[in-house]
Amino acid sequence: MRPLFIDHITIMVKDVKKTEEFYSKVFGEPIHRDDYSVAWKFGDTKLFFGLPFKEIENNAFNRNRIGLNHIAWGIRTLDEMKEWEGKLNEVGIKNSGIIKDKYKNREYIWFDDPDGIRQEFYLRYEGEE
Repeated sequence: MRPLFIDHITIMVKDVKKTEEFYSKVFGEPIHRDDYSVAWKFGDTKLFFGLPFKEIENNAFNRNRIGLNHIAWGIRTLDEMKEWEGKLNEVGIKNSGIIKDKYKNREYIWFDDPDGIRQEFYLRYEGEE
């Protein structure tokens, strides 16, 4: 027996308003917002960004520690990838431009959110694994 989908993922951030401003530039209006969290929906999965439940000294994201390294958003065509690159540039989000993955030789674009959490738009053609 296996779950059929991921219902939601929650990522802790320093500043919900700054996070909402950033991701709204990329993904549009969130499906949820309050003083403590903001969320968007992708297919059947909701992605929440929220404030930590308690303060921890020197609390900062580090993609080289155990836990989340990055989020890769699936793109199906090179034309769509070029559209995302244009959008990131249009809204002023610093990004890598379209580059090739050294492992699978697939195109992707990376960029970092306000907390330094790496994001990618990653090309995987329909039917590929």
